[in-house]
Order: sequence, then C-alpha cells, then structure tokens
Amino acid sequence: MDTTWSELLAALHAQHVELGGIVDGCSAEDWEKPTRCEGWDVGAVLLHLAQTDELAVESANGALDGFEGGFLGASERQEVTVDDAAAAQVDIQRAAGGDAIRKRWHDASVSMRAAFDAGDPHRRVTWVSGLLSLQTLAATRLSECWIHTGDIADGLGVEVPPTDRLRFIARLAWRTLPYAFMRDERELTGPVAMYLTGPNGDDWRFEPDEPALTTIRGSAVEFCDVAARRIDASATALTGDGPDAADVLRLVRTYAL
Repeated sequence: MDTTWSELLAALHAQHVELGGIVDGCSAEDWEKPTRCEGWDVGAVLLHLAQTDELAVESANGALDGFEGGFLGASERQEVTVDDAAAAQVDIQRAAGGDAIRKRWHDASVSMRAAFDAGDPHRRVTWVSGLLSLQTLAATRLSECWIHTGDIADGLGVEVPPTDRLRFIARLAWRTLPYAFMRDERELTGPVAMYLTGPNGDDWRFEPDEPALTTIRGSAVEFCDVAARRIDASATALTGDGPDAADVLRLVRTYAL
C-alpha cells in the first residue's frame, strides 16, 4: 500500500476514534445541545456525518458511477444547494434519537474505512459535483469529520487539541483551490504556495511545480479553520502576498467537493 494512502487512512481512523470518544459518553440531554452549525444540535451533526459516510461507501463501491456530473449534478445545473440537501436529509431522520444515530455513525464509519482500504486510491469515483480520486474523497471525509468533531465538541464544552492530521486537511484545501475559485466563477491568476506552521511547530510547505505568484503564511490550525468556514481570515494572523492572496483566504474550502 502507498505510504501516503496508508497514512491518510490511519489519520481517518484516528479522527473517528477521537469523535467516538466524545459521542460515546453523550447523555439524552447532550444530543439536543446546540452546536455552531446553525440549526443543528449534537445529534443532527452526527447524523449528517453518518449519512455522508454512507454515501462515501456507495461512492467507493461504484454505486454512484452513473452520476458522472456528481450525485447532485454539476454545480452550474444543481437545483438544490449542497447545504439545503444535507439539511433536508437530517430533518427527515433526526427523530431516530441520539443512541440510534450514534450506532449508525459508528457502523457507517467502519464500513467507509473498509471500503477505502479495499480500493485503489487513484480510481476516480463520484461525489457531490463530479469525479475525484478515492484518495481525495478520503481526505474530504477526514476533513469533514474533523470539522464536525469540533462542532460537537464545542457544543458539549469539550476541548479538542489540534493534531498533525491537519496536514492532510491543509493539503486538501491547497490542492482544491481551483475548485473553490470555480465555484465563485473566478480563476486563479497563477500558482499558490502555502507556508504553514503545524500544531507542533513543524514547517508545512505546499509548493506548486511552477513558481508561485501568491503565497499564504501562518498557522496551519488557523488556515484549516478558515477553510472549514469556522472563522474569518480577518480574525487570524494569516498573511498573504500576491494577486490572489485575499481571494484565496476568502474562497478556500475543504468540503462539498
């Protein structure tokens, strides 16, 4: 197995363990505590993760291969937004109750890791708006689980320290900048480099093959929070120079690929 692929799968498993350690102790009252996801309580956030992990299993197994433009269709032809579609699915099934949702998420996360482990990381699979590699899908699922682990932890008043798993998430955000710009009907002026500092003080350098015209510098934790749309770049110490610096920090994202 490719080292990077095995490390990504190990990071995904570790993220699931972290989230499991939080939700396994939830009481009946905890499931109904509000989170920073507007309109969603703890149970709703976990249900969303279970639902999307189940979709990832279908994607990895080829069940969505007939939807070449993504299972919601190409972004320019979508009749419903990704957020609205997700909210509708959660509303339909939230009444199942916290304990049932927790079991569903555990089962879905195990099945998803097994499907990824059995797959070719370079195979193109179907996701929201088109095709992407299985490896990118796994990174996207790691990112979403990390984001919603933070949402749930915040709702429960639990502190979750950042880890080096963020390197996969920062790299995903960097590599998918063209997609983020496309969603805003814009194009990058040229290549972008990222010089970030990891949670343990390590230097994380993401450099394009061609000379970078735009460079972003700062904390990897802050960069990932910005990409997760959990904080505005103006509230961080992130800096950038080059023609696309402001737009990179405004448009970067790590989800709904």
